[in-house]
Amino acid sequence: MLHGLWRQGNGAAKGPVRQKFASVVEPTGVERTFHRDDVIVSKTDTKGIITYANDVFLELAGLTEAQAIGAPHSVIRHPDMPRAVFKLLWDTLFKGDEIFAYVLNMSSNGDHYWVFAHVTPTFTEDGGITGFHSNRRVPEKSAIEAITPLYASLKAIEDRASDRASGLQASFDAVLKLLRDKGMSYEELIFSLAR
Repeated sequence: MLHGLWRQGNGAAKGPVRQKFASVVEPTGVERTFHRDDVIVSKTDTKGIITYANDVFLELAGLTEAQAIGAPHSVIRHPDMPRAVFKLLWDTLFKGDEIFAYVLNMSSNGDHYWVFAHVTPTFTEDGGITGFHSNRRVPEKSAIEAITPLYASLKAIEDRASDRASGLQASFDAVLKLLRDKGMSYEELIFSLAR
């Protein structure tokens, strides 16, 4: 429900021109797939605004390059994805660390597709973070089958809360508790699912 048709933003700003939503698109329930040898690549600035998207990204997202560049990366966020996963992702990246995650994305027409994402910060010569680089591959079906119930439970926690902030915190706390209970790091959990 976060997707929409695009209209060009104000061209007066420097850098990529931000895109604006013109309408809302509902999920169709139709799954898109991509070839095992394909890699989805995108780059963003530190605010998550797309600065580069390869052809595989554009095809799966159902966007033109002009629509993608300058748009928030959340343009492909599926409404069933728990926000706690993105909090973990952003927290990790802003510490200067890489992260791996299974992500459910949504195309501009409402179709969905799963990816196994590897996201890394892009650094300046003096060690500052200037943006992020993400490569996504086809995930193992067994991993998606394992992660789907967890994501559904985290999303339910978020949806039950009286407000977005407390829902996000409760969901994030549930992720941390799960990791403590399993005695694993997030990365260990993610890689254990691909077996």
